Amino acid sequence: MAADASTAPNMSSAPNSGRASSLQRLARRRSTIAVLMTTPLLVVLIGLVAYPAGYGIYLSTLNRRMTGFMEGEWLPTGLGNFEILLESETFWAVAWQSCIFAITAVILKALVGFWLAHMLHHIPSKGQRKWRGMLLIPWVIPPALSTLGWWWMFDPAYSSINWLFQVVGIPAVPWLGEKWWARLSIIIVNVWYGAPFFMIMYLAALKSVPEQLYEAAAIDGATSWQRLRYVTLPMMANIISITVLFSLIVTFANYDIVRVLTNGGPRDLTHVFASYAFQVGILSGNIPRGAAVSLFMFPILAICAFFVLRGVTRRNKEQM
Repeated sequence: MAADASTAPNMSSAPNSGRASSLQRLARRRSTIAVLMTTPLLVVLIGLVAYPAGYGIYLSTLNRRMTGFMEGEWLPTGLGNFEILLESETFWAVAWQSCIFAITAVILKALVGFWLAHMLHHIPSKGQRKWRGMLLIPWVIPPALSTLGWWWMFDPAYSSINWLFQVVGIPAVPWLGEKWWARLSIIIVNVWYGAPFFMIMYLAALKSVPEQLYEAAAIDGATSWQRLRYVTLPMMANIISITVLFSLIVTFANYDIVRVLTNGGPRDLTHVFASYAFQVGILSGNIPRGAAVSLFMFPILAICAFFVLRGVTRRNKEQM
């Protein structure tokens, strides 16, 4: 009996150990399958993102003849392009213009997109689908084609906007011929193109806000502005932050609008990092320096991403 009692636990543990080993094999098999299924995506990311980024860093360390820099007085080999750019007034003007363009355009897109989303949210479902489809058209059209249409409207000889101004007695505006008007033109086109993206993201966020919160706020006597400030915006904070960060990255790297609308003019005063890198690297034939120009976007965007994502993490912890 004692022997039977001593062997009983072993007999009962045998099925459990067999079950545990089968679960372990299943887990290993699932992880293997997961790795195999993600391999094509990893190959694409390495081939289209990691390798070009690494090669761009390597190119930025070369000179115009695609050879290495000589040892400088205080800079190590390979930083000659960055030294030249930091001493260039044109580059600092491009950096200033890029920041003005990106920050102003993103703020306006966020405001316009939120206003459109708020208006659509209060339209009945049938009419909402129709308006949502129409308002998404600017975002669906290829940017180069839509920018070409805007170029015709801003062109001094064929400007339909200036023609309308003259009809009502307003002087013609040099949209693409004067520095600040040209900058404003680029921002207008970018807002027209990008605001629908903010609209659809914010509309989805508004749909996810529980109606019970609005009902409780109304019972407490909250006004519409207070409901917006203390209910809607806190519930949408993470979506707003992520959308702004994504749009900031895309706007900083914007090329087609500047290239089609102004080509960096007048006098290189509307260039952004992407268009200036193309001009220096491709049109001027200095590929290493063009790569160095493009790399200056990385620290700016990395700092913005750090603060935005830290805010999202902090809010998630507070909600938990």
